[in-house]
Amino acid sequence: MAASNWTMPHPSTFILLGIPGLEAAHVWISIPFCSVYILSLLGNCLLLAVIKTEPSLHEPMYLFLSMLALADLVISTTTLPKTLCIFWFRDRAIHTNACLTQIFLIHSVSCMESGFLLAMAFDRYVAICNPLRHSHILTNQVVVKVGLVVVMRGAIFLGPHPFLLKHLPYCRTNVISHTYCEFMALVKLACEDTTVMSAYSLAVSVFTGGLDFILIVLSYILILQAVFRLPSKEARHKSLGTCSAHVIAMLFFYTPATFTYFSHRFGHMAPHVHILIANIYLLFPPMMNPIIYGVRTPMIRERALHILGIKPA
Repeated sequence: MAASNWTMPHPSTFILLGIPGLEAAHVWISIPFCSVYILSLLGNCLLLAVIKTEPSLHEPMYLFLSMLALADLVISTTTLPKTLCIFWFRDRAIHTNACLTQIFLIHSVSCMESGFLLAMAFDRYVAICNPLRHSHILTNQVVVKVGLVVVMRGAIFLGPHPFLLKHLPYCRTNVISHTYCEFMALVKLACEDTTVMSAYSLAVSVFTGGLDFILIVLSYILILQAVFRLPSKEARHKSLGTCSAHVIAMLFFYTPATFTYFSHRFGHMAPHVHILIANIYLLFPPMMNPIIYGVRTPMIRERALHILGIKPA
C-alpha cells in the first residue's frame, strides 16, 4: 500500500517483500535457502542425538554445544518457513503478533547463542589453564545454572523489544523490505521519535554480544599464554586442537553478525545485499556448527556414523 494512502497507525498485519530487486529470482534463491534449512535441521538433530546417546560426551563442552544446537534449531525455524512461503507462494502477509514474536525470538536466541559460545570458551579456558580443577569447577549443576542464566539474560534484555514496537504508530506504511521481521526495520517505519528505543537496542547489543566477544577474546589470550608454556610441541598441538572447532564456530557466528548489525544501523549498501547477508547470519552458523564439530571431534563423528548406520573407513 502506498504511503500516501496509509491511514492505519496500528496495522493488524505487515507485508514482507522478500528480497527487493530480486523478486524474479526468488524461486531460484529458495533452493539454497531450503537446502541450508534441511541440513540445519538434520545436522543439529543428529548432533543432539549423538550427545544424548554417547555417555563420554556428557561433559561441559558438549552440554553447552547441545544448548547451542537447540538455539540453532529455534532461530532457523523462526525465519525460514515464512521466508520460503514468500519465495514459493508469494504469501507476504504476517500478523503483527507473529511479526513481534519473530523479532523477539531472533534477537533473544541470537543473544543466547552468543552466551553459549562464551560459556564454551570459559570451559576451554578452565580445561587448559586449570585442568586438575575442571571437573570440580564445571559440574553438571553449574552447567545447568550457566545455561539458565544465558537463557534468562536473552529473554530479559530482549523481552521489551516486542512491547516497545507494539505501541509505535506506523503511519508511513506496513511494508517491510525484508524476508523476516527485524527490529530496526520496524523502527524505521515508525512515525514518532525512536531515539531512546534505538539507544536501548544498541546498549543491549553492546552489553551482550559485544561483551561476550571481548570476554571470549580475553579467554583465548589466556589460553594461548598457557599453551605456549607447555613443554612439548605435541602437548601444545593437542591443546590447541581442542579449541579449533570452537574458534571456527565463533568466527562463523560473529563475523556476519557484526557486519549485519553495523550495516543496518550505519551502512548504506544495496538493500538486497544487506538482506542476503542478514539471512546468511541466521542460516549459515546453524548449518555449519554440526559439520564443524562432526569433522573436528572424532567421538561425535564416529557416533554420528554409527547412528546413521555407516561404517567408518
